Amino acid sequence: MPHATTPDGVKLYYDEAGSGTPILFVHEYCGDWRSWEPQMRFFSRRHRCITYSFRGYPGSDVPQEPAMYGQRHAVDDAKHMLDHLGIAKAHVVGLSQGAFATAHFGRTYPDRALSLTLAGVGSGAGPEGHEQFKKDATTTAARIRAEGMAAYARGLTTNPTRSRFRQKDPRGFDEFIKHLSEHSDTGSANTMAEYQGKRPSLYDFEAAWQAFDLPVLIVCGDEDEPCLQPSLWLKRVLPNAGLALFAKTGHTVNLEEPDAFNREVWNFITLAEAGKWLPAQPMDAGASLI
Repeated sequence: MPHATTPDGVKLYYDEAGSGTPILFVHEYCGDWRSWEPQMRFFSRRHRCITYSFRGYPGSDVPQEPAMYGQRHAVDDAKHMLDHLGIAKAHVVGLSQGAFATAHFGRTYPDRALSLTLAGVGSGAGPEGHEQFKKDATTTAARIRAEGMAAYARGLTTNPTRSRFRQKDPRGFDEFIKHLSEHSDTGSANTMAEYQGKRPSLYDFEAAWQAFDLPVLIVCGDEDEPCLQPSLWLKRVLPNAGLALFAKTGHTVNLEEPDAFNREVWNFITLAEAGKWLPAQPMDAGASLI
């Protein structure tokens, strides 16, 4: 099994396919390296595609110490993965927790990214609900330690942001829940407490986003209610961002609507590589709409 070892000694499992300009896929809290299979099959036709598991996730090491988890570790581990594979720059595609890591990867290491795709980004990031989100994450981490990930996975079957996935693709949803139930109790609890429970709000970095010039694609399902306003906010503050909304779609957008997701990201990457993903012309204050 291929692994990349981080400077603090954690082995991260990865898988790759194809050749060409690299794409690094960064999974969500409820996913792992397997969550990007529809994208690995599609994009590897023209790109070198890499998917990997966060520390604490299937295939990767599961550190016991909570301090070895958190958003900064996730950001740096994406860089360590590129370093291990000898990749100078890549298109980075993240979902949910992985989209937070992707956004901050671009902010921290802008010279290592060709573009960023932020899908299902922003849950709990708004200033009005951020502190409650962190409290809920701490409570959820304690519940995972007490009850285990199988119980957590079963609870996700009634989550409203996942209900469309279950309705549209019951077989795929069952596989998603099965994979989630296999996650480490320790790794998942530590990730929930140290990453979800302690991450800063995206809104805290408004000045940094306004100065950001990388091509960015934001993707959101219109029924992923917690991510709608943060996605729109990011579209407004990031100078070179585009926003794609998918109708009747929830949080796990890359698995729920893989064809639409793949085509949207493919178009974005093609335009970015051609230098044709360009900022919009700003509208003057008070300008007439007609």
